[in-house]
Amino acid sequence: MHNDAALVLKSYESRYEGQEELRDLYLDHLAAHRDAMWKACTAGHLTASALVIDPARGRVLLTLHKKLGLWLQMGGHCEPDDRTLEGAALREAEEESGIAGLTPLAGGPVQLDRHAIPAPCHWHLDVQYAALAPAGAVERISEESLDLRWFSYEEAATVADGSVVRLVERTRAVLNA
Repeated sequence: MHNDAALVLKSYESRYEGQEELRDLYLDHLAAHRDAMWKACTAGHLTASALVIDPARGRVLLTLHKKLGLWLQMGGHCEPDDRTLEGAALREAEEESGIAGLTPLAGGPVQLDRHAIPAPCHWHLDVQYAALAPAGAVERISEESLDLRWFSYEEAATVADGSVVRLVERTRAVLNA
């Protein structure tokens, strides 16, 4: 998993401001911490998330996070059975959305987002993907969520924080490229 994360990050390219610096910070963190992939790394750890998107209907699926009370994409901690960051992001998205058969958007991560969390860890270094929902997908709320809801692209911008709004915008840019 550690090696996969390093390979993914070394090949990650973004035209957006601040992403190269974050990539380098993530790579430095991986080099300094053999346990950087796991929740036990109190210096901060990598996490994996995925924005579930239904481009045919112009919408994204967001979860109202139980602990944070924010509308976010699905995601979380890497697990020992995960082999890749992308696999961890898809597993989390399927678990939290109840939707099987999500397809990763080609091209690897859409963006990186580093955010503070309460001690003892202090930082999540999130590698954010996008996943296409299959036609006719029906969501199912998980125990990690207060709510789960589809939002049009415009509605998502009114309920989510800046990181999620950027993720939606950048995912749409990839889809339209």
